[in-house]
Amino acid sequence: MHLFVPKEHDSRETRTALTPDGAAQLIKLGAEVTVEAGLGEKSGFPDALYENAGARLTSDRNAALQAASAVLQVCKPSVADVALMKEGTLLICLLEPFTSFDVLDALEKQKVNAVSLEMIPRTTLAQKMDVLSSQANLAGYVAVLTAANRLSQVLPMMMTPAGTLKPARVFIIGVGVAGLQAIATAKRLGARVEAFDTRPAVEEQVHSLGAKFVKIDLGETGQTKDGYAKELTEEQKELQKAGMAKVIAQSDIVITTAQVFGKSAPRIVSRAMVEAMKPGSVVVDLAAETGGNVEGAQAGAEVNINGVRLIGAENFAGRVAGHASQMFSSNSVNFITHFWDKENKDIHLNLEDEIMDGCLIILNGALRNEMIRKARQA
Repeated sequence: MHLFVPKEHDSRETRTALTPDGAAQLIKLGAEVTVEAGLGEKSGFPDALYENAGARLTSDRNAALQAASAVLQVCKPSVADVALMKEGTLLICLLEPFTSFDVLDALEKQKVNAVSLEMIPRTTLAQKMDVLSSQANLAGYVAVLTAANRLSQVLPMMMTPAGTLKPARVFIIGVGVAGLQAIATAKRLGARVEAFDTRPAVEEQVHSLGAKFVKIDLGETGQTKDGYAKELTEEQKELQKAGMAKVIAQSDIVITTAQVFGKSAPRIVSRAMVEAMKPGSVVVDLAAETGGNVEGAQAGAEVNINGVRLIGAENFAGRVAGHASQMFSSNSVNFITHFWDKENKDIHLNLEDEIMDGCLIILNGALRNEMIRKARQA
């Protein structure tokens, strides 16, 4: 296998798909690894470290894309980059398959096989390859630090000569990977933390982190086989909003993390709820890139609503690019290692393995995933 790791074509992306340590592991397996010069400059991995690891550096991106038998990157490629890849190349990345239909079309046309890392099943065996969980973990951490930095008060209780400062009240909506890390981080900083999720099963996890679980009777809810929250009915959404409104109004920080896999994020916090918060409070919408949980949230922007700062997250994991790259690289190396064919020194596209069957969405010019096919036709 001749693996090429290009720099991300989006200049805003700070993460790196493969670290020098990851490159060394793949080279030890028997892979030939080429990285674009400057690959790790935004995440703290200079070219010299890749050379020391045994990787080859190149400044000719186009030629490297044309020569590669596999391409690894963080985000989806440009259509122009896909056009340079030869038939049978294996692309591994976060492909955004439910929205990036122009890229899917290009991949099919070029007959480039594509692994969408978002589609890796959430099973015990696949945990070590779960890029989404790794990056969401960091995003939850960054969300709390960002909110604390913009809040007009401190998070912990403090005894001062001027009197006692009460701890800030933090409300986390959505207790997935990002939400759990947000809870843990806010508690470590001394805040009073409450959390809500439509899945009653996560209440014990919330309590284990020292936070209070907010109970709202929504009737029958649950989660998918992959651990994602099931989409609520319109009636349930209204019950949820009514139950959360009081908690939001008395909170100093609200962090929303609610996502529905393959669909736009549910709108669960209205502008009126934000307006009811005290001036100087902060709302962070971690779902802003997929439509947003909060009315008025814009990815990558801070909006002032009656003195409340509404922050729309955009690549929060990329704000800690060193660790984000380390985790992404580790997940990717684990994926490649799991499917490594020692004899042929290549990745075996074993469709009898549920992990490969779930995430290999394009094979020999054909889209294999029915959910994505329906989304493209909608």
